[in-house]
This record gives sequence, structure tokens and C-alpha cells, in this order.
Amino acid sequence: MTAITDDLPARLLHEEHEGWQAIIAGQGADYFQRTMTQDALLVVPGGVISRNELSGGFALLDCDGYQLHEPAVIRLGNHGGIVVSRAVVRRGEETTQFFVSTTYVFHDGGWCIAAQQRTPTVPAIVGAGT
Repeated sequence: MTAITDDLPARLLHEEHEGWQAIIAGQGADYFQRTMTQDALLVVPGGVISRNELSGGFALLDCDGYQLHEPAVIRLGNHGGIVVSRAVVRRGEETTQFFVSTTYVFHDGGWCIAAQQRTPTVPAIVGAGT
């Protein structure tokens, strides 16, 4: 019996790590400009940034280290997917946590970012809505 393998989750997680590694190397703006679709958007605390607005660098992408926790991949057919995770981002002595959702599409022979949203985590409110 031939085993059926599916490397989409591994491929998309690899893409997600490449983006964070580019940010650490100080190449975040270049990476996102190169890998975003023409009409892609980054939704970050305080704004929505288009691919064209990344020219000249992008300070919100700066960080010294990161960890991705509880990553999940949501399949959108064979040519797309969403990676959702909780990212712990370190800038100097400061640590910030975000929920990150990145939508990837296979376009022009490679994986491209169609959208990414970073939402700061806030402590859960126990008993909210009751």
C-alpha cells in the first residue's frame, strides 16, 4: 500500500518561520514586499499596511526573537491555507504576545502572503458574558 503524504501544513509552517527569521535578520520589509500578493494587507495594532507601504523599512516588524505556539493550519483547497498561532515576540527586554493569522496562496510558482493579522493577546476574562 502506498502512503499518501500531505506536506501542506509543513510547507506553510516553514513559510511562516521564514518570515519571522527575515524580521530578526532586519530584512522583514524586504521579505514581505517580495512574498506578498499585489493587493495583500498586513493588519497590525494601529494600522493596515499595504505591500507598497513597506518600502523604506517597517519598524513594526523589528524583533530580536520569536516563538510560535499552538500553530494550526487551515486548508483552503490545494493552493491556499491559513496559519494561525500565538507568537511570543521579543524586542530587547520587552516581550509581547500576538495571535497571528497568515493567509497563504500559491501564486506564480511560489507561496505568497495574501493577508496577515496580528492581534495582541489579552488575558481571558473569566465569566465574561454571564
